[in-house]
Amino acid sequence: MRNIKNIVVVFASLFVFGEGAISSTCLQCICEVESGCRAIGCRWDVNSESCGYYQIKENYWTDCHSPGSSLSQCADDFTCATNCVKSYMSHYIKYNGCTANCESYARMHNGGPSACKSTSSMHDRTNNYWRDVQAKGCDANS
Repeated sequence: MRNIKNIVVVFASLFVFGEGAISSTCLQCICEVESGCRAIGCRWDVNSESCGYYQIKENYWTDCHSPGSSLSQCADDFTCATNCVKSYMSHYIKYNGCTANCESYARMHNGGPSACKSTSSMHDRTNNYWRDVQAKGCDANS
């Protein structure tokens, strides 16, 4: 029975993090922008707390299915936080029909699910963030 559970987890991971998934390079650039890629705890940022490696907010954590024992615990655990970001991106990139590239992922991470659409008001608001991600060495195809 345990082997079956392990197989299910592997296949689920391949499905969630497979084709069109955010690359490790793009994740690294986002992590560097958000925290210097360090576990920095929670800080007040734009009307709510942002936590950990990727500065994840409560709603973001909920959207990635609330992994770990709490937002702060998961956000300061690199593997948990990275899997949360991957889950969030995998869901919303398909939901919004945006191009699966680093620019879209970065804009979504900073501005929410619709920020990757060029017609979204959040798209323009994430221009500076996208420039910060590019400054860490990423481009749209990273």
